[in-house]
Amino acid sequence: MEASSHSAPPGEALGQSENFLAFQEDMSRAAKVDRPVLLIGERGTGKELAAARLHYLSSRWGEPLVALNCAALSPSLIESELFGHEAGAFTGAGQRRLGRFETAHQGTLFLDEIGNIPLTVQEKILRTVEYGSFERVGGSHPVEVDVRIVGATNADLPAMAREGRFKQDLLDRLSFEVLTLPPLRERRGDALVLAEHFAQRMAVEMGWSGPPEFSPAAREQLAAHPWPGNVRQLKNVVERAVYRSGGREIRSFDFDPFASPFSPLPAAEEPRENPPAEAAPPASPLPFRQAVADCERRLLQNALSAARFNQRQAAELLGLTYHQLRGLLRKHGPLDKF
Repeated sequence: MEASSHSAPPGEALGQSENFLAFQEDMSRAAKVDRPVLLIGERGTGKELAAARLHYLSSRWGEPLVALNCAALSPSLIESELFGHEAGAFTGAGQRRLGRFETAHQGTLFLDEIGNIPLTVQEKILRTVEYGSFERVGGSHPVEVDVRIVGATNADLPAMAREGRFKQDLLDRLSFEVLTLPPLRERRGDALVLAEHFAQRMAVEMGWSGPPEFSPAAREQLAAHPWPGNVRQLKNVVERAVYRSGGREIRSFDFDPFASPFSPLPAAEEPRENPPAEAAPPASPLPFRQAVADCERRLLQNALSAARFNQRQAAELLGLTYHQLRGLLRKHGPLDKF
């Protein structure tokens, strides 16, 4: 569903890291100033939850919070969704329909994926923000509204404005305050806090008396994973592990549900009738132990480079625990930036 209205506060955001608490403090301060706010963050960081917190901490908390996912609508429908239309405005418009601005009157309008709004509609939003009124699609009489706008995106809006894909005047008006949500990988310790919360909720859903315990190795996995999908990915990973555990201890997590030994090969990797001949052995074979050591060093170096020398992430890439990786690094001596 691309649009929604909330009448009760959402669940609380969870975390105890310094970055998370600093963001919550910034958000609480911005909520009390009745001006537009832009929320910038990666997918899965909780932008809609942050918008709801801004609303319920503001003086508008008793009025509607209306949300619209601008990426879920075609460009031709966004204007009608935002501003409504009069009967007969276009084919299929049998009666007057109120838009999201009117529905959110005296409350908050949350525009998710705001970078997807067409330029022509951006111009109308700008006029509405500046003058507090607009005309419905197909209408000729101004409609006055009092709405606070909270926008959200993971796009680079300043770059879009420089390229002419987002109106600079609108960006200036909406960016009274810009709050950037910290990704989960920058919220040290919060992954475990959230995982225990999601595990508890999943256990209740399964009808169990309590959630399964996480083994030390599983806890280490959670802490070391880079979480490219952020909190949304963490929730899926934990809930999947809980239901698969059958109530027993969770010893490891499956981060990629698509991984399978039976997955079809891409066309370029399908077996060929005449496979190439095996490579000839080197003219002067290396001693076995030296060859293995050289291979290990190359694997370590490649993993560290891919993880930007974050050793916990490198261990995850290699399928090792952090302590196993540290042992190999001590064994092989200094590597670049080690």
